[in-house]
Amino acid sequence: MGFPRMARVRQKFHAPRVGDIAGEVERQLAGLHLEKTIQPGETVAITAGSRGIANIAEIIKASAEHFKRIGAIPIVVPAMGSHGGGTAAGQREIIESYGITEEFTGAEIRSSMETVILDTTPQGIPVHFDKHAFEADHVLVCGRVKPHTGFVGEIESGLHKMMLIGLGKHEGAKIYHRAILDYSFAEIIKAVADVVLQRGKVVGGLAIVENAYDETGLLAGVAPGDFYDREKELLVTAKEWMPRLPFDSVELLIVDEIGKNISGSGMDTNVIGRKFRDRSATQRDQVSCKRIFVRGLTNETHGNACGIGLSEFTNQRTADAVDRNTTKINCITGGHPSAGAIPVAFETDREVIEAALQTVGLTEPEDVCVVQIADTLHLGEVLVSEAYLSEIETRDDLELLTDFGEMEFDEQGNLIPVAAAGATALAH
Repeated sequence: MGFPRMARVRQKFHAPRVGDIAGEVERQLAGLHLEKTIQPGETVAITAGSRGIANIAEIIKASAEHFKRIGAIPIVVPAMGSHGGGTAAGQREIIESYGITEEFTGAEIRSSMETVILDTTPQGIPVHFDKHAFEADHVLVCGRVKPHTGFVGEIESGLHKMMLIGLGKHEGAKIYHRAILDYSFAEIIKAVADVVLQRGKVVGGLAIVENAYDETGLLAGVAPGDFYDREKELLVTAKEWMPRLPFDSVELLIVDEIGKNISGSGMDTNVIGRKFRDRSATQRDQVSCKRIFVRGLTNETHGNACGIGLSEFTNQRTADAVDRNTTKINCITGGHPSAGAIPVAFETDREVIEAALQTVGLTEPEDVCVVQIADTLHLGEVLVSEAYLSEIETRDDLELLTDFGEMEFDEQGNLIPVAAAGATALAH
């Protein structure tokens, strides 16, 4: 079977970027005047999540240094629901893999799956809250604001979600995801956040918005009373800045890696067009991918393959790398069991592509519209098939970096990753 010829393409995104991470963190937190609330010697719990946020270790360290400057004692609390296999050691391991260590940040890490119940919401839902965060004198909620992979609203993924799912730990994540089946996402997120802000000693927030190149684009210190309005504004910005596939219609999307450090759903459903239905696009999605092939898991996901069930194809090495227990816990906790389903698997990538090309319709294999990406966070440079050439030539936001050539496979019949492919790049 003939395969489509591929070339490397660079996408040009509008991408504001924070140059001085530590300085901007200090400016944003200083603007909250926390020294008026926090007394010398008091402890401040800083939340650290499981997402692969750019510069996250530097952001946490700078936050810790700010609190030391005003005489407080910073501690770091893993805030990631059921991730890390739902264990304290697993969650500590995740943040340390991002460089958030006691040695680097200068702050003690206190990891536990124990929670206290702050109160119940008007819907009768118990509000779980991390034990160590509760025992601290104050809490700084630190998190990235971005579109949620499953819900739509004025508030999606950000500071509010950190207060619910992150600080709610495994028990909180379970009950909130169950509640969302009976109440709207907006109702639950508002009700739980109100309790946390009233009773969780939240002293402020540090919101992060990334640009389309997975870089820190904006940092914002947020007062507790401004959480809702400010996060609503930041979500609009995050949607404008988020990366996208270069084309709205793709017959075969090849994804080098998925993982919890990339997206809560392994690969961002806003990018692949499967936010509302696992295996196909709906009219509400901006992108349509007829078939998706997942080639691997990131090291940082520690075997958690949540989201692999959104694809139709994988290879055997990826299926073998799945930590079934960790994946099962996360998918059940999130109320999305199908996200952990293992798709059709073949021994090599070449075999997968041969099979996938037969399932896209009447298009001849050589003419199929194929896009290969590293992951859904890194879309600055991608590989695309020759079927897109005429469109590329008409667009100012796309730059062809290489000539079209045969798909690159290694000796085992596996594709060369996007990061390593196209070594014969044309002069820019």
